[in-house]
Amino acid sequence: MGDSEFSHLASSHERVKISVKELELGMYVVELDKPWLDSPFLFQGFELLSEADIKSVQHECKFVYVDVSKQNKRKKTTGTKNKKSQRFTTIWHEIHKPAIQRRVFEEEFESAVDAYRSSSNLIMEFMDDVRLGKSINTNAAKQVVSKCVDSILHSPDALMWMTQLKNKDSYTSQHSMNVCILSIALGRQIKLSIEELNQVGLCGMMHDMGKMKIPLDILNKPDRLDDKEYKVMQSHTTHGWKLLMSSRNMYEGAIDVAYSHHERLTKGGYPRGLSEESLTPYTRMVAITDMYDAITSDRVYKRGENHLDAINLLTKASGHHLDPGLVIKFIECLGIYPLGSIVEMSSGEIAIVIEVNPEKKIKPKIIILRDEDGKDVPERIVDLAKLDLDASGNAYRIRSIVRAVDYDIDVRKYYENDLIGKGFAAL
Repeated sequence: MGDSEFSHLASSHERVKISVKELELGMYVVELDKPWLDSPFLFQGFELLSEADIKSVQHECKFVYVDVSKQNKRKKTTGTKNKKSQRFTTIWHEIHKPAIQRRVFEEEFESAVDAYRSSSNLIMEFMDDVRLGKSINTNAAKQVVSKCVDSILHSPDALMWMTQLKNKDSYTSQHSMNVCILSIALGRQIKLSIEELNQVGLCGMMHDMGKMKIPLDILNKPDRLDDKEYKVMQSHTTHGWKLLMSSRNMYEGAIDVAYSHHERLTKGGYPRGLSEESLTPYTRMVAITDMYDAITSDRVYKRGENHLDAINLLTKASGHHLDPGLVIKFIECLGIYPLGSIVEMSSGEIAIVIEVNPEKKIKPKIIILRDEDGKDVPERIVDLAKLDLDASGNAYRIRSIVRAVDYDIDVRKYYENDLIGKGFAAL
């Protein structure tokens, strides 16, 4: 079915049912022929950006509904700046099964704790050194990033869980650590090589080092910044570029990301107002992980958003600020109920998500923390992927994600008391 014939067919209807054999590049799929959660696609609405996208839909469905009003007439282009950017473009628009997990969560947790602690301590050392006018020890940074890559390749859930241990008083250092971890996890999702995972992890760790050159009264201001202060804050990208340029053996991609992670696809970013063609794959990746962690973190002047609100904001920024294909892959990577999420069960009980099920998105492993009246109960693990009934004899299911602070729950407590490790040891 050609463009003109398709347009004629849809002249009186924006939403049209077609066979998957008739799908073409640029079409916008809005509904499948099966329940959304039974498919590998996270969003009910995406543009077909590559032949791989079309094949993925054809593999899953017999027919779909497309929205003609959102149809993009562009055809597949073959010209790219270089082979690497072409490879990235192909990879991050593929829809594939979850990346292979080499080791289960409980086996990796101790290694993840060690990787997180050593990485966090090193980042704080880096930041202290920068404030004192020293350069960054690039080799040390690469070593701890390598430990994070190894942990995520073995079991991403273990290290991803650590990104929930947030403290607004240590926001800047924790943010750099979290962006490092989230960037590696996103890279794993799009099947980057180990070398590339180390590169993007270093980019994430180094992206905000320029903030150490910002006056503390602005960096830690408990209120929103005024226009003049915001200009000073924006200069952290230039400071970061200069700092990393002066750091021996620093990976050039990390220098570029520090300078460019606040640029936008539509030239509305800073400091240079770059166009989409100038933004490297690693810059696009870190822009997403940076925004997500910032949105979900408590700051001195605002409370963080929950996961679902955060991915809604990422989706709204997709296409003009953030790379749309990578946003989808990032959300696939995190899942619907990411590690450390506080959830309300259908029974009214409150629980914390401790392990994601990549095959069954709505059935993670949880620990029950509170009963239906909000009272503390002896913690117990429930695997929602298995048949497990609540006190009323009904199957457990998650009703919604809630904010930990609204239930006076400190996620850090479960890490510090080693509840996760003890719970798995008891299984």
